[in-house]
Amino acid sequence: MHLTSPGPNPRRRRRGAELRAALLDAAWEELMERGYAGLAFAAVADRAGTSRPVVNRHWATKDLLVRDAIGRVSDNFPLTDPDTGSLREDTVSLLEQLNGAFTMFATAMTAQLAAYFEETGTTPADLRASLIDERWALIESVAQRAVERGEIDGTKLTPRISRLPYDLLRHQVLMDMKPMPSQDIQEIVDTIYLPLIT
Repeated sequence: MHLTSPGPNPRRRRRGAELRAALLDAAWEELMERGYAGLAFAAVADRAGTSRPVVNRHWATKDLLVRDAIGRVSDNFPLTDPDTGSLREDTVSLLEQLNGAFTMFATAMTAQLAAYFEETGTTPADLRASLIDERWALIESVAQRAVERGEIDGTKLTPRISRLPYDLLRHQVLMDMKPMPSQDIQEIVDTIYLPLIT
């Protein structure tokens, strides 16, 4: 997924948030085209239409730049609270919203970021945890509302079961490298998730 047009941008003076956004977009493009191992500050600077020292002033190391670039792209997929009054409808809606984000990151998490995980000694789970705190808070609040309505048994809502529909979505997207069909999302909710907690 490309956030900017390919090729270097013409140089012009930018500062603050505008400059940072251009650098992060350029870093994401480079990551997607060359992978983490092939990403270079000079290429990011050229694509963003600036100089390498400008990149170095913002990020001391490549892994920090890449982490922030992934965070910026992740921010393009905010979750909105469906608040339908039904756990089923809320969960289906959240899974549909996450479907596109998981698909986009599936490629990055496999080939492009392999060297990143090796260099930093981290895992995809570590990176995910640093990016989805606010999203997970919303997911948990949806389930908690269902408990308060008496719709589900809160004693059965363990952390693993709470994550189950989202883990199943992520797994299928990683395996298929494409969005999960809507009927599969509904099947997960109706035949696996809800029977476990009602």
